[in-house]
Amino acid sequence: MPRTATPTTPTTPVTPTPAVAATDDPTGPLTATPWEELVTSALLGTDRRPPAAASGTGPHSRPGGVPGYAGPDGAAAALLNAAALHTVRRRAGLLPALAAPRPGLAPADPRPPLPGAARSRLERLLADRAAPSGSGGRRGTAPDLTELIPQWLATANLHGYRAPDAALPAVLDAARARTDLRPQALAFAGPRGLWLAGLNPEWKFALRGSSGTSLLPDVTDPEAVHRLWEEGLFAERVALLSAVRAHEAGAALALLATTWATERAEDRLMFVDSLRTGLSGADEAFLEQALADRSRNVRATAAELLSALPESALARRMADRALSCVSPGLTGSGPSVAVEAPHECDAAMQRDGVVALPPSGRGERSWWLGQLVESSPLAIWPARFGGREAREIVALPVADGWSEELHAAWCRAAVRQRDPKWARALLGAPSTPPSNGPGTASLAERSKLLIVLPAAERAGWVAEFIAAHGLSEAFQLLGVCPTPWAEPLGRSVVDALDIARDAGSYPWSFSGVMGLAERCLNPAEADRLEVLTTTPDEPADASPGANGYWSEAFQRLVSTLRLRAAMDAELAPDR
Repeated sequence: MPRTATPTTPTTPVTPTPAVAATDDPTGPLTATPWEELVTSALLGTDRRPPAAASGTGPHSRPGGVPGYAGPDGAAAALLNAAALHTVRRRAGLLPALAAPRPGLAPADPRPPLPGAARSRLERLLADRAAPSGSGGRRGTAPDLTELIPQWLATANLHGYRAPDAALPAVLDAARARTDLRPQALAFAGPRGLWLAGLNPEWKFALRGSSGTSLLPDVTDPEAVHRLWEEGLFAERVALLSAVRAHEAGAALALLATTWATERAEDRLMFVDSLRTGLSGADEAFLEQALADRSRNVRATAAELLSALPESALARRMADRALSCVSPGLTGSGPSVAVEAPHECDAAMQRDGVVALPPSGRGERSWWLGQLVESSPLAIWPARFGGREAREIVALPVADGWSEELHAAWCRAAVRQRDPKWARALLGAPSTPPSNGPGTASLAERSKLLIVLPAAERAGWVAEFIAAHGLSEAFQLLGVCPTPWAEPLGRSVVDALDIARDAGSYPWSFSGVMGLAERCLNPAEADRLEVLTTTPDEPADASPGANGYWSEAFQRLVSTLRLRAAMDAELAPDR
């Protein structure tokens, strides 16, 4: 709607028209019309729903309507002018927020600074992590810097260096993007990194598990502990519970009991799961109460933790049930294992964590049997089978086709109870084919069993397994071996890769193992592997171009090992 004014001299006051006066008056009826009313009028049309102030109706109207806006065209103009005024007012009408308290000073980090070369290396590693990856499928001979960040962090932490202040945001971003980096990255970031994480919601993950840091109160100060427990964010409360538990397990249980009944189910699950650390018989009473929790997941976790305590009442109840199902028997003329799986899953079993409904493809009775056996103390079986040791019990034939189910349950029990004798018995000899082994053919289950063994024994077992069966089934087993690989294991991996190349095998089938070798082989092996970087003649039956790919992969392996050696030298304290 055009605005008009009478031409005057500069000293003559300007008299606005009624329309201008109506729209320019910030306290007038148009500006008092709620924004929602204006939106409704615009959607329905001013002929059907004129603005209340323009039509002379409604709570903000004046008798006779607004001067200058009579008729349909006037209502439309009123709507547009009111919307314009509302828009400006909404944009300009925000009041400045009260200034938040300034954060306190960052805590001191007494650790020594990085050597200059190592600091430059860290910048390149973090910059490469943020760079977009190439789209090609062929990696070439250059090392993958992103995969070297975990080793760099581990070595820096081993020498006790502190992170450069300027690198802390990039370190925290890397840890946010990759959960596998978090333990080492947060240790490297130290107290200043955790202080910084407390100021950025995107880095709140760093507060979980940050027990013993300056971001948490002194665990010996009950008032500060209870205040954070009552008012803190979930991640802070988990970290606080872990810190208190590390200091005094009973105090952590008492703290958890103060709010347990009002916690959300997902929070209760995380809190009860945190009791895995330092689990002991003192936790039994609390976990027994959790067996009656409203959440199925909480009940299942509590039952699992109780079954890991061989002296708990739940473990004894499970043992009684399992002993009624598994007993000595006779097959032909020799001893065997007889199995009579449960015929029902009663309420008492379900309260103790037995899930009644089996997954798709599983029979009910075998499903219930497996849960009973895996939750029973392994110490009950030698007495049940006439004093036989674990290796002898596992070697007994199992009647009626129950062998796979029973042995798999024993595997899970050995992992849960961290029993190396049963783990060795169920793994069997490395030279035995997995399908004929005493335990389970599942490589995933075998990997879990290996974790129970001491590190050196674990690496030796996998080295013998590779020597006997090659690399095709060894990838999962290699993933649980300590790094850098000990010489027997590293040599067996390289020898198996060399044999696969000489046989003309498809090289891309071994890309996962080659990637592991780049990260896990001892860097001192680089010179010995130089001979493998050449490109020999291809066998007639080899995949076209396979030897070129093999040569490229070995060149990348050697260059990565040398780069890792250089990184270790840059982080050496005497530089």
